Amino acid sequence: MRKYFGLLPISCLLFFTACKNPEKEKDNRTVFSYNEMAGITSLDPAAASSFENIWPVNQLFNGLLQMDDALNVIPCIAKKFSISDDGLTYTFNLRNDVYFHNSICFDNGKGRKVVAKDFVFSFNRLFDARISSATTLLANIDRSEKTEYKGFEAINDSTLQIYLKEPFSAFLSILTMKFFSVVPFEAIDLYKGDFRRNPVGTGPFSFKMWEEGTKLIMLKNENYFEKSADGKKLPYLDAVTISFVKDRETAFMELLNGKFDMLSGADAFNTNEVLDKEGRLHETYAKKFYLQKQTFLKTDYIGILIDDNIASVKNSPVKLKSIRKAINYGFDRDKLIKYLRSNVGVPAHSGFIPKGMKSYDPIKVKGYNYNPEKVKELLAEAGFPDGKGLPEITLHTIDNYKEQVEFIQSQLALNNIKIQISIEKPSVLKQAVNSCEYLLFKKSWVADYADEENFMSLFYSKSFCPQGVNYFHYKNKEFDVAYEKAQRETNEDVKKILYQKMDQIIIDDAPIIPLYYDEVIRLVHHNVKGLTANPINLLNLKTVVKENDKK
Repeated sequence: MRKYFGLLPISCLLFFTACKNPEKEKDNRTVFSYNEMAGITSLDPAAASSFENIWPVNQLFNGLLQMDDALNVIPCIAKKFSISDDGLTYTFNLRNDVYFHNSICFDNGKGRKVVAKDFVFSFNRLFDARISSATTLLANIDRSEKTEYKGFEAINDSTLQIYLKEPFSAFLSILTMKFFSVVPFEAIDLYKGDFRRNPVGTGPFSFKMWEEGTKLIMLKNENYFEKSADGKKLPYLDAVTISFVKDRETAFMELLNGKFDMLSGADAFNTNEVLDKEGRLHETYAKKFYLQKQTFLKTDYIGILIDDNIASVKNSPVKLKSIRKAINYGFDRDKLIKYLRSNVGVPAHSGFIPKGMKSYDPIKVKGYNYNPEKVKELLAEAGFPDGKGLPEITLHTIDNYKEQVEFIQSQLALNNIKIQISIEKPSVLKQAVNSCEYLLFKKSWVADYADEENFMSLFYSKSFCPQGVNYFHYKNKEFDVAYEKAQRETNEDVKKILYQKMDQIIIDDAPIIPLYYDEVIRLVHHNVKGLTANPINLLNLKTVVKENDKK
């Protein structure tokens, strides 16, 4: 691995062979490098369903709209848009200065201008479940006789219209997702299924090479259309490289040695070593790095399968609300965050909707605190005084969360609730939860788009897994009515009240055990400037400046 890193500057220099003064260019060249422990499976935006894929796709592609760091929906390739009075027709007016990257798929290898029919083509690809997991996001697209079965229509080269079956207040936020990036039909025709490793987009960086499991290189797009607030061309970096070191100790050493400019995520480095108990950088590391830490729209939780039509639930105490609530009261979330996560994250004392969302309010949505007396009361109410006769319950998780669930296990044991832990492979856990095989399971939910609907969709009764994401088989008529009303509501204040109502219903019925609302955390070298962070943890590198270290 060290030998390969040594070859990186040579690889990047291939792009700069036309420079008049190679030595001077070599000194000025800026390359941003980061590590991706989990690996990347595709560079096709249609497959951008994980952070590992989304981050590079965000450098390579653009969509109609984008989300700024304050979670506002702002223009991107669409310079403006309008919505019809009935909320069913969205009209987008496109910029005329956006070009696809140069590629052999185009005549003479030169990227052509993006037009409205490119979005029609790109969006229609998403209906194919073999290509994309975004099919459920298109459920409200109207492809009926009313719209001549189109759904998406290019009125002319610069005007795109999208037709909905019914009003959907989260639709603009959904369009900021990387699934909805524009791709050229020429590249799909040429590469077909291999487009995943031969991406052609419009983004601030263009694809250079990808040796899977080893290195991904992207180069500056000299024809990029966006500019900085003071009118300077973006991006500033000459290249971006991604490595795939799986061992976090090795990756951390590479960060210390300057091979990486950033490590991201609480799992990417040993937080107990790097951070103090208050979540600040130890002085030794503060000399080399700065810490980015902010709200992340992600809720970690323990899910509970509560559908008593399923035999395993019918014979389990988790079918009883009082038992589920007792578990919620039976451990200290504050200690979990302080001692096991070095104060990275916020204890979940409110609902399922995380801190950072407009409707988050721990005063209006009251969750759970550690309360042994309440546990005792609820156990007696359920018919298990002091836990007598209460069967042991198995909690399924993956190895990454073993320490956390062992802490919960020990605290629940002190309150006469016995939990057995079963460590599963991630793929096994995912499949088993989707198939309703596990009663208790540790999971997390990350916002795909910045609207509370994204979190509340997990509890909608028409979204039972395996077809949907209601892993708990939770059903509540009052919740469903509020959820459907919120989807159609355009008044933000009314939506906020509806989501708070839904969130409290969930907490009261307890099909989940909220643990904490996560935080974005990154270790970044001091010579990296202009790297912003945002609550959806999207990596934006177009405004990054890297000062070359002359030491």
